[in-house]
Amino acid sequence: DFKMKILASGRVKFSSKSRVVVTGLGVVSPVGCNLQRSWNTVLEGGCGIVKLQHEHYRNLPCQVAGLVRNDSNSDRLDLSNHFSKSELRGMAPAVAYALLAANEALKDAEWFPEDDESKQNTGVAVGMGMIDLVDVCETAESLKKGYNRVSPFFVPRILPNMAAGHISIKYGFRGPNHAVSTACATGAHAIGDGFRFIQHGDADVMICGGAEACISPLSIAGFCRLRALSTSYNQIPEKSSRPFDKNRDGFVMGEGSAMLVLEELNHAKSRNAHIYAEILGYGLSGDASHLTAPREDGTGAILAMSRALKDAELKLEDIGYINAHATSTPIGDTIESKAIKTLFGSHSSKLAVSSTKGAHGHLLGAAGNLEAVFAIMACHTSWIPPTINLENLEESMDLNYVPNKKQEWVSSRKIALKNAFGFGGTNASICISEYKEK
Repeated sequence: DFKMKILASGRVKFSSKSRVVVTGLGVVSPVGCNLQRSWNTVLEGGCGIVKLQHEHYRNLPCQVAGLVRNDSNSDRLDLSNHFSKSELRGMAPAVAYALLAANEALKDAEWFPEDDESKQNTGVAVGMGMIDLVDVCETAESLKKGYNRVSPFFVPRILPNMAAGHISIKYGFRGPNHAVSTACATGAHAIGDGFRFIQHGDADVMICGGAEACISPLSIAGFCRLRALSTSYNQIPEKSSRPFDKNRDGFVMGEGSAMLVLEELNHAKSRNAHIYAEILGYGLSGDASHLTAPREDGTGAILAMSRALKDAELKLEDIGYINAHATSTPIGDTIESKAIKTLFGSHSSKLAVSSTKGAHGHLLGAAGNLEAVFAIMACHTSWIPPTINLENLEESMDLNYVPNKKQEWVSSRKIALKNAFGFGGTNASICISEYKEK
């Protein structure tokens, strides 16, 4: 009977160039645990980076991070207020963040289908950059005490695809169930892949994004040994993440999740869904150069951006804003700026380029998706979020980085690029536009 129902549904696939729009957004982040609070905080130049208080951090070079906290006070978000003890035993904190963000996004989109056909045509594409190292360390210690001390939930808790799995199971979505793990490009790749699933008729609706919750003494120590983290602002954590600033000295780890509901345009219009923006194009590339450093000539970033523009069938002059990957590392920010200037040439002087990582830090696998939300909101509201802590520029840094204060975006059509780059030389760029009828 089940097989017959599927065959009888007679679903017609959309064309390979179906238009894809954003109908729901959800956020759990250091700058807020809902869309509006996080957007307002970023737009007004707020910051969610704090000093790490636990004694295990005291002897580490970096002692700051962007933690998820309650919106009503400064306490760290207590997941036991949202999930039962048995639920939390079976999921890592990153999965819990993903479920909270997905629930907000689905409520925002008003998409909780009851019929089988709609559930079969709704998919999930959610990734994670790193597993929870605390789980691994604690389980290794438990094994020393005996085999039976190892939790039966250990393996499910550390699998990178479990956020996608939990969301699919909770809501009964039986479309593509997809997970991405491409370091700091994870969230952007998940959105881009979801976009293509809809374009090519594999789904009508996709819940896309990423989640990360790996802040621990071991992860901080590991990134410090790579000389990747900020170490000079432990006593003034709100100043530690400073993209494009001359005195930047490394990124600041963050945690959280952001989810987007992507939808085929005609499907969204048929149910009168609210539309935030449209996804126009998606570009990917590989540096083929170094495990942790981008190519000095910026080729990887250039290829990703140019391929996103080609996919969107746009010209360089159509872009007004770039939400940069810029993590606040001395090398990375410089190379991304160089790539933008190389690709856009004379038009680069007319671009606004900002990084919101000064506000929330670098969420690793959840960076591209969180910042895509802010790029979408920029297109939707006509306000460009600032790059905070930008106090001194190097001579080579001569773009409009939207320093410290938001800027109004005046344009006949607002079109943005969102960049995300990861270790291993993996790059993604998404082209986002305000929605307009053609």
